[in-house]
Amino acid sequence: MLIDGLQCGHFTRDVFTELRQANVAAVTVTCGFWEGTVESLDSLARWRDLVAANSDLVAIATTAADIEAAAAAGRTAIVLGFQNANLFEGRIRFVELFAELGVRVIQLTYNNQNELAGSCYEETDSGLARFGREVIREMNRAGMLVDLSHVGNRSTLDAIDCSDKPVAVTHANPDSLFTHKRNKTDDVLKALAGKGGVLGCATYRNITGDHYSSSLQSWCEMVARTVDLMGIDHVAIGTDRSHNFTKPDYDWMRMGRWTRGVDYGAASAASPGKAPPPSWFTQVHHLGLLPDGLRGVGFKPNEVEKITSGNWLRLYGEVFADGRPAQAATPGFVQSDPVLALS
Repeated sequence: MLIDGLQCGHFTRDVFTELRQANVAAVTVTCGFWEGTVESLDSLARWRDLVAANSDLVAIATTAADIEAAAAAGRTAIVLGFQNANLFEGRIRFVELFAELGVRVIQLTYNNQNELAGSCYEETDSGLARFGREVIREMNRAGMLVDLSHVGNRSTLDAIDCSDKPVAVTHANPDSLFTHKRNKTDDVLKALAGKGGVLGCATYRNITGDHYSSSLQSWCEMVARTVDLMGIDHVAIGTDRSHNFTKPDYDWMRMGRWTRGVDYGAASAASPGKAPPPSWFTQVHHLGLLPDGLRGVGFKPNEVEKITSGNWLRLYGEVFADGRPAQAATPGFVQSDPVLALS
């Protein structure tokens, strides 16, 4: 079976059907990029409706055991995630609330620096902020996975050091294999592995490059070189596949509400639109080609199992809560909201 650490876009029954054809046991979906609290709640509500309408194919999972149960029942587990921390709107207690709503993966920041950390696209990465440290501790307590995919390298190292639990880069590649601001330097990836974390190797052409996108063998060779760097227990799949996106969707991802200008995200002025998918991954169900592709570049059966599902399952088992966040570190007196106190 397969686990994909990150996909995004507009999921439909057709997409779910193709995931089942590929024997995808779980996928972390992107519920938001720039949205605040209320918009994020709307997104979660839509996801609940979508899953309920397709309950023969998918189910929401909040634990590693849920994923295994869904796979045993012939369904794909949906892991709810966000690619930014805007949903918290600066409120530390919202971490637990969103955890109780089933959210299990949060990226500290998207393409811009925020009040938690620096982004990979900032000229200067300021590192993890005080609020970022508080959020990581709260995510550890609530059973949420810290995602560092779009986070700057300095902030990523800070977050790896700060977290009591393993963290992840759910969708990126080694910068030493394809140079891009979105990819991670070797020192970052070694630190990630050193604390038990996982990298989900991406298929997104803009951060994978034409060579590693040219064939299934080439992409699997990239995975093999990544394993040489990080070790077999720390490399997995995080395709960053998008579904049914059009220009307004890409504009929202790249520009949100924060600019009047044009921003290309991981693309460029020379190639501003949708990046062509890898030649071997033109349809969602082509994910099912990966086990044979990995075997073809020399991975043994137990190693294929780790890359395709085992490493994510191990990490999820260590990080995800069972819906009952641990007792807060400082129980007792809770300061009232000053706005409410004055009303």
